[in-house]
Amino acid sequence: MPADASLPIPPALGQLREQPDIVPREVPGLLERLAQVPDPRDPRGVRHALAVVLALTACAVLTGATSLLAVGEWIADAPPHVLERLGVRADPVLPRRLVPSEATVRRLLARIDGGALDQAVGRWLTDRRPASAGAARTVR
Repeated sequence: MPADASLPIPPALGQLREQPDIVPREVPGLLERLAQVPDPRDPRGVRHALAVVLALTACAVLTGATSLLAVGEWIADAPPHVLERLGVRADPVLPRRLVPSEATVRRLLARIDGGALDQAVGRWLTDRRPASAGAARTVR
């Protein structure tokens, strides 16, 4: 059963808000980590890369989206430079990017492996943590 569009965002994505000051050079690291989440979809007909949809969702949450409906609205109104930086496909005809709909985001989030997403986001957050003096960071 698909998730209700008005349901609150799971707390795991809310953890991203606790890590301020994301700078452009860290975006590829986030995309690389999100690409480790297994895609539950049949590869035929996939229009949006899973890592891109997850990154768009994370950006929406970081900007204050608290429901799937708000995530969909943020994605629909996302600035073109953000869409380009996250790797959203360009429309082959019109001068715009092809963004996933709220329904696509909702269906995909309902199907992904939550544990794998939690590990990917956790690893990215670990990557961002400053190394303490004399202690080495370990990434699983």
